[in-house]
Amino acid sequence: MAKNRSVYRYWRACLALLLAGAAALAFGQANGPASASASAPAPRWIDVARDAGHLTAADIGLVINTADPYSEEVGRYYETQRHLRPSQVLRVEIPVKGRLDLEEFARLQNAIGDHFGPHVQALALAWRQPYAVLCNSITGAIALGVDSELCKHTCERSRASAYFNNPTARPFTDLGFRPAMLLAAPDEAAARAMIDRGVASDHTLGLRGSPPAEAHFAWTPDAARNVRARLYPPSGRLAGKNVMVFVDGPEPPHDRSRVLLLQTGVARLPPLDTIQFVPGALADHLTSFGGQLDQRGGQSTALDWIAAGATASYGTVTEPCNHPQKFPHPQVLLLHFLQGVTALEAYWKSVGWPQQGVFVGEPLAAPFAR
Repeated sequence: MAKNRSVYRYWRACLALLLAGAAALAFGQANGPASASASAPAPRWIDVARDAGHLTAADIGLVINTADPYSEEVGRYYETQRHLRPSQVLRVEIPVKGRLDLEEFARLQNAIGDHFGPHVQALALAWRQPYAVLCNSITGAIALGVDSELCKHTCERSRASAYFNNPTARPFTDLGFRPAMLLAAPDEAAARAMIDRGVASDHTLGLRGSPPAEAHFAWTPDAARNVRARLYPPSGRLAGKNVMVFVDGPEPPHDRSRVLLLQTGVARLPPLDTIQFVPGALADHLTSFGGQLDQRGGQSTALDWIAAGATASYGTVTEPCNHPQKFPHPQVLLLHFLQGVTALEAYWKSVGWPQQGVFVGEPLAAPFAR
């Protein structure tokens, strides 16, 4: 039943666009912005669930891999910066490699279940690797369990998330699983900077009289990776939120400051050094292997966004094909984030089928929280 409810929520979130014909999910047909064709209706905003609060530092459990020097350093730094209690920290030894097997993952999952009590709603994982369990992302496996059958047909539909567009601020209490995010960055210094951006972002945006932040949605001529363009919102100022929305193309924007959100669809990202992200910014690109954090897939990964100044990102670890449900829904992501939830919540609530996707960043960044 939970799976059916999640699928219903995904398509309900798209309903306004579907009725307008703007979310025709015929893969490979979205070759430009929704307004590019004279026959295409104007993009429209959709309605999302009203969030019932947001996660705080008291709700987070931190997992540190004692076999990984990166994990030890980054984990200690995060524990200090977010003022976590000793009971919120689990130290466990797991292999430092891209993918865990089922036995290795079972030991990790058992340690998490034994250590954290029911008050811990979500997890921060202090490492870059492992990022996967078999063909599943490690964040998907921790939350939804391992789907070994998916490995036989990774392009098929995967397990649906009951957390998609869900208003709850208590995912473990209400849904029975803990969403997780990797504190992953190219190196320890970049990880500390990412954590600092997350902490510095809290309660900083949407303030009256401050300069507007910018949300950029870039369409590309890469038809297979451009399928989210039909879900992009209309351009213009977002009333009451002090955010300007831009639909760009065919490349990500250049020479922009105060960028809050950037989404595109490409295999390899162009240089991002002319973009200035605000603390707490989210950014991702739809491609097959954006979650292979050892970059063995030959494509840009979520770590490239973190290196460029984003605070959180997302990517898939095995070939997902271009099902939009396997990637962050543009409007659901932005509209939940603007309600004041954390980066972890906004990203998790925007992905209908997250089994293959790994969530990366500082989980508690909440620039619109009040």
